[in-house]
Amino acid sequence: MQSPWLLHLDQIGARFAEDAPGTVSFSDDPRSEVARAASGTVVVPLTHLGTLRASGEDASAFLHNLMSNDIKKLELHRAHWNSFNSPKGRMLASFLVWRDGSDFLLQLSADLLAAMHKKLSMYVLRSKVRLTDVTPEYAAIGLAGPAVATTLDAAGLTLPPEAMSVSQGGIQVIRIDAARVEIHAPVAQAGDLWKKFVGAGASPAGTSAWRWLDIRAGVPVVTQATQDEFVAQMLNFELIGGVSFQKGCYPGQEIVARTQYLGKLKKRMFLAHADSVEAPIAGQDLYAPDFGDQSCGKVVAVSPAPEGGFDLLAVVQLSSREGGGVTLGSPTGTALSFRPLPYSVG
Repeated sequence: MQSPWLLHLDQIGARFAEDAPGTVSFSDDPRSEVARAASGTVVVPLTHLGTLRASGEDASAFLHNLMSNDIKKLELHRAHWNSFNSPKGRMLASFLVWRDGSDFLLQLSADLLAAMHKKLSMYVLRSKVRLTDVTPEYAAIGLAGPAVATTLDAAGLTLPPEAMSVSQGGIQVIRIDAARVEIHAPVAQAGDLWKKFVGAGASPAGTSAWRWLDIRAGVPVVTQATQDEFVAQMLNFELIGGVSFQKGCYPGQEIVARTQYLGKLKKRMFLAHADSVEAPIAGQDLYAPDFGDQSCGKVVAVSPAPEGGFDLLAVVQLSSREGGGVTLGSPTGTALSFRPLPYSVG
């Protein structure tokens, strides 16, 4: 049975992609929605994401022993990025993690939710912890743009004071960055919130708009297409606060630590633009002259760019990035032009 939140979105004109579950739009042209996100304030249903709840007296220790970041130091009014890795240090999922009282909420790509729920549950054993998929119970709504504070105010909500801070309560507001928040609300209240946001001037926009904002912010979200491909540093995860190098062991920790302290990182994630008609796809191989017919990297995430073509996050060999001539899909494919990220890659 379809959730009340999805039914509500359907009633207000949302269109769900049949070939990409969770992907939503409000027009025939997702690029126009991205353009609105680039120049104004938008409200986005984050149906491409799902949420797990970890509850019980051992929840903190349980997650701390599995995740790349320091769960035990996560304060009540804070959020952080996190990952669960394979024994070889490759990211199996990326998470936005925050607290709800003594519980922890873990948001990840919806196409990985069922598998990660099952995978993490295998580690519970005798721990006093319960993992629950709470996606049907809550609506995740994204709000972005210059009028975020006044739009929240129109709905009786307050903008948290700084990036990665969280307002606690029945409705939680997570501030992602300077002009972007997530609202995590019970489904029964989500429709009324949406109406207030739109009434305050926020334009409805779909998944492509939020994904473009993630791309421009240099925030990777691991999906099925990129699962088990990258060590955390390849996705700049330590640069956005997703890795603690002071905590104890967790799956893949030795590889992540060795990469940080002993190895020379050969790949990094960059922001790029492809001036192409056909959309690149996540997981697609990249090529460069210094690697010939061998792949020099992969696409991580893609969205239509407001001005045409496509913006993307791509993990690329540093030598190929420096040497130039990186192309999409084949050695003769569309050339990528690289753009600056909002943080230093080094």
